[in-house]
Amino acid sequence: MNYQKREKIFSLLKQSIPNAKTELIYRTPFQLLIAVILSAQATDISVNKVTKKLFKIADTASKLSQLKLEKIESLIKTIGLYKTKAKNILSTSQILHNDHDGEVPNNRTILESLPGVGRKTANVILNTIFKEPVIAVDTHIFRLGNRIKLATGKTPLDVEKRLTKLTPKKFLIDAHHLLILHGRYVCKAQNPLCSTCVINALCEFKEKN
Repeated sequence: MNYQKREKIFSLLKQSIPNAKTELIYRTPFQLLIAVILSAQATDISVNKVTKKLFKIADTASKLSQLKLEKIESLIKTIGLYKTKAKNILSTSQILHNDHDGEVPNNRTILESLPGVGRKTANVILNTIFKEPVIAVDTHIFRLGNRIKLATGKTPLDVEKRLTKLTPKKFLIDAHHLLILHGRYVCKAQNPLCSTCVINALCEFKEKN
């Protein structure tokens, strides 16, 4: 796939999703970080239901760091892996409160050192909050990269590196959310909506009957 085709694909996606942004509900960088930690192997809808209850009780690192682990577990128990996630968000809240004045740092190394925060979560924060030109590769973006040949790779990191290198610079800030939303609602894992897809004519994936 050449540069011109990539530029056209992102241009069409930008036109079809002009206000591409996360569907996680948050008011502060800290709230987004907690929501993203909770979102691993969970839908944004389910996370939003949980964070609505959680943030009503504790919406800052200071407040959340003071909750009992059992209380956090009870508030997020409808989310998969809730026991592990409860430990992670409590520990992360305590670290941010004690070492970073409750603020989410604009630093990959520090972010990835926080419990429950890996490269993908760090990339979400760096891109969404700090507007850095990085792409967090989730299942949707990994699928799209390989399916439409936008950036093929055997691992999420492979796809991330190729996407970051090959995506036209003017679209790098928005690429993450454009691809996630397109993958979530159009280029779905099962039965992709090829007939109504805005990039159908440029896509290099051909559905096999």
